[in-house]
Amino acid sequence: MAIKAYRPMTPAQRQKTTEDYDQITTKKPMKLLLKSKKQQAGKNNQGRITVRHRGGGVKRHYRLVTYNLPKDLKYTVEEIEYDPNRSARIARVKDEKGTYYYVIADTSMRKGATFRTGAEIEIENSNRMPLENIPVGTFVYGVELTPGRGAQMVRAAGASAQLMAKEDGYATLKMPSGEVRKVLVACEASIGTVSNEQHQNVKIGAAGRRRRKGIRPTVRGVVMNASDHPHGGGDGGRHGSGKAPRTPWGQLTLGYRTRHNKKTNKMIVRSRHEGKRK
Repeated sequence: MAIKAYRPMTPAQRQKTTEDYDQITTKKPMKLLLKSKKQQAGKNNQGRITVRHRGGGVKRHYRLVTYNLPKDLKYTVEEIEYDPNRSARIARVKDEKGTYYYVIADTSMRKGATFRTGAEIEIENSNRMPLENIPVGTFVYGVELTPGRGAQMVRAAGASAQLMAKEDGYATLKMPSGEVRKVLVACEASIGTVSNEQHQNVKIGAAGRRRRKGIRPTVRGVVMNASDHPHGGGDGGRHGSGKAPRTPWGQLTLGYRTRHNKKTNKMIVRSRHEGKRK
């Protein structure tokens, strides 16, 4: 996959780049695997905004992606498709019984390719099996956190985790974020790297393009009034730091810890923040 640049005919096209869609084999999704998706605009079930700067955007249908394929079956890739709800590509696959599924596509999936699921299968790209059957050093994606729950980690475009060790019933994984954590060896994972690895290098380039994604403009706190934001106010001169950066509600931002799941702290061998600490 490569990044496509534009010959600028307008100012907005000078920096704009897009993905090429060479890997995609069809534009028409399968109706049986679609579901209507309602626009929430960042609001919860009480109508309160819980995520700011969301709203508008193009209408989308949700693709019913399967994260936990039936075991001990052979699957054939029918099509590689675009999914507007995620950064990765998805693959339409068919099992030996003729049932269709959507799965996250990896870099090796092509139309007509096959892969298998189960414990006693070959160590090949796209095959899905328990971590205890995968050799140390292998790159995997779609990793389970709890056996039987289906892929919960490493699903974004270009992501992969490396299996570092297996000991005392746990597998040690180096995650894309740099975190090193343990999961049970009974958890399943797929071998390979998630497709569309150049996604992070795309430059939006135009304000309207971001609006079509459903992202609304963000206003800096320092240009607001003092009544609207802790950074606001002043005579229009140079805005010094004065105090630590804060949210509109006065909470500390940079360096403020938001993780409170103490139950799984013992599973994290090395935090993703370790390398950033002085």
